[in-house]
Amino acid sequence: MNHQFVRVLLVAALAILGGCAATPNIPLDPAAVSSIPLDKIQWKDNPAGTAANAPLYGDPTKPGPYAYFNKWKAGNMSRPHYHPNDRYIVVLAGTWWVGSGSKYDPDSTVPMAAGTTVIHTGKGIHYDGAKQGDAILLIHGMGPATSTPAEQK
Repeated sequence: MNHQFVRVLLVAALAILGGCAATPNIPLDPAAVSSIPLDKIQWKDNPAGTAANAPLYGDPTKPGPYAYFNKWKAGNMSRPHYHPNDRYIVVLAGTWWVGSGSKYDPDSTVPMAAGTTVIHTGKGIHYDGAKQGDAILLIHGMGPATSTPAEQK
C-alpha cells in the first residue's frame, strides 16, 4: 500500500500545483512513471447530485485499500453517519466543513482549509460538506467503506 499511497499523494500534489510550474516536454518511461493530468480525471456524480467522485485505486465497497477524489458541491452537507474503518482525508482545494456527533448542526461545523489532513476514526459519528464553494478531497483507507446513518432525531 505504501507505493500506491505515495503515488496518490504525488498525483494529488500535481493536481494542486497543476499549471504552477513550467513542465518540460520530456517523455517519461510509462513502466517507471504514470500520471493523470488534472483535466483527464473522470468525475462521476453521486445519485443525489451533491458530490462527485473519481476513483484512483481499489474499490471502497470491497475489502482492501482504496483511494478516490471527492468533490463536495457548494451548499451540500451529509447528515450524521459513521464508517466502519478509519479514513484519511486531505483537503486539496476549497474549504471542507466538518462536524461531529449525532445531532445535525451545520452551524457548528469547523472549516478545514486546503492542505488540512483529517482522520475520520472508524465508528466516529460525523457530518461534513461544502458551504460557500466546492471542496475537493483525497480520501483513502481500507474497505469496505460503508456509511451508516447515525442522526439523532
